[in-house]
Parts: sequence; structure tokens; C-alpha cells
Amino acid sequence: MSDTPPDRLAVNPNSPYYDEKMLERGIGIRFKGVEKTNVEEYCVSEGWVRLSAGKTLDRSGNPMTVKLKGPVEPYFRDHAPAEG
Repeated sequence: MSDTPPDRLAVNPNSPYYDEKMLERGIGIRFKGVEKTNVEEYCVSEGWVRLSAGKTLDRSGNPMTVKLKGPVEPYFRDHAPAEG
């Protein structure tokens, strides 16, 4: 497994950018230098994050989100598991 988080990742299983193995490993996000814990999706190359807006839901039952632009720094919360 790579030591670099993916360029784009989403927590919604219906998204094409969903990756269960990466999410299980634990990814942290710093947005504009501040730790964010409510990130639903991010893209490093395009420089944006989608943050959940409280507990509000859309008509499909998904969290309502706000898209903010700025520098995104994803990182792994732990080290890669040992192979073998």
C-alpha cells in the first residue's frame, strides 16, 4: 500500500472516489492549515473539500455539504500495516 493518500477521496459508498481500504486505514485532512473532521470528500489537485453542514440531510438521506476552496493536505493517521 502506498504511503501517499489518494488525490481524491469520498466517504460516500455511491461515489466513484470511494475507497474502503483507504478509509479503514484512517485519513486526516488539514484544510488551510486547520484539522477538519467533517470532510465528506476532498480533491488535492483541484484544491477543494466538501464539508458536511451540520446534521441536515438532503432528500436522499445524504448529508448536506458545503464546498470550500483552498489548500488541502491529506495524511494517514497511522502507518501502513506490515505486509507478510
